[in-house]
Amino acid sequence: MGRVIDEPQLRQVVQSLSSAVAVADTSSWEIVFENALFFSWFESSGEVHTLEVRIPGFNPERAASRVSEGRPYGFDTEVEVRGRELPIRVEIRRLGDETDLVLVECVDASKVQEIQYMLDSYSTLAERNARELQKERDRVEKLLLNIMPRAVFEELKDFGTATPQRFEDATILLLDFVGFTDMAVANDPSAIISELNDIFSSFDRIAETFGCERIKTIGDAYMAVSGVPEPTPDHAINIARAALRIRRYLERRNSAHPQEWRARIGINTGPVIGSLVGVQRYVYDLFGPGVNLAARMETASEPMQITMTADTAKLLADDFVLTEIGEAEIKGFGSQKLFRLESEVRSFRL
Repeated sequence: MGRVIDEPQLRQVVQSLSSAVAVADTSSWEIVFENALFFSWFESSGEVHTLEVRIPGFNPERAASRVSEGRPYGFDTEVEVRGRELPIRVEIRRLGDETDLVLVECVDASKVQEIQYMLDSYSTLAERNARELQKERDRVEKLLLNIMPRAVFEELKDFGTATPQRFEDATILLLDFVGFTDMAVANDPSAIISELNDIFSSFDRIAETFGCERIKTIGDAYMAVSGVPEPTPDHAINIARAALRIRRYLERRNSAHPQEWRARIGINTGPVIGSLVGVQRYVYDLFGPGVNLAARMETASEPMQITMTADTAKLLADDFVLTEIGEAEIKGFGSQKLFRLESEVRSFRL
């Protein structure tokens, strides 16, 4: 049997609470006490003052089942307060084992919703930022892989620096176009540079196809290598095949375009040092006599010819058609026997 709470001190404490509080009798769910906030949120002009009438969404059967088991009954509802919908969290629990009275406590859930909304917004923002960061990382990685080999990039990413390495067996290709300066000045510069970009992009694909690594371009000069940074016993063969394919590409392109591109190509085999240089702008480059001699071979070459040293010729003699050019005095290297690469002996489709 319910009883009315009339202790003045208890009433004063309950009225001062920041949540809406009421006491109801489970036999009829009639409200026997409510504080001012509860009355304000759940106003009623009728004569019946039960939780079912006063609180939208109250389920008496479910409430009775939960309370009888000694568990609280909670649900969410909304009421209109000062012209706006106010979300409210309602929780009902028995006041004691020896009473039919329950305490009804209602709290403003808008703050909780605002916090949840902020958390969801931050989560969405964090996910978006993570995606943008990953896209930026992928873009940077792509750019760096355009200027350095993947193995060097991985070392730079993992340790923040790349250690200079000496490679005993590497073959270098150097290419330079004949009359490029006059071509760029006499013709449309932007069109010429666009063509050069297309040609170098094709060279890159050829180099990759034959296991070579493009090191750099300087103006109209192009450098590629095999055996760096991953050693391979076929470094000379890889470069020779790439050189023949590059020459074939230029021949076919010249036959189909009004602008003719003629290149000198030099090849040399020898030890080189590979290193990442620069602080703010990274460049991966090769150094050493092996590179210098390859440059001398390019200078000594005739247009659309591939010239190499005797050291490289020895490695290619069994698989390629070579023509001995003869002895030549090479600056910094003395007298050198030079060879010209003509074609491949084996049936290898270029």
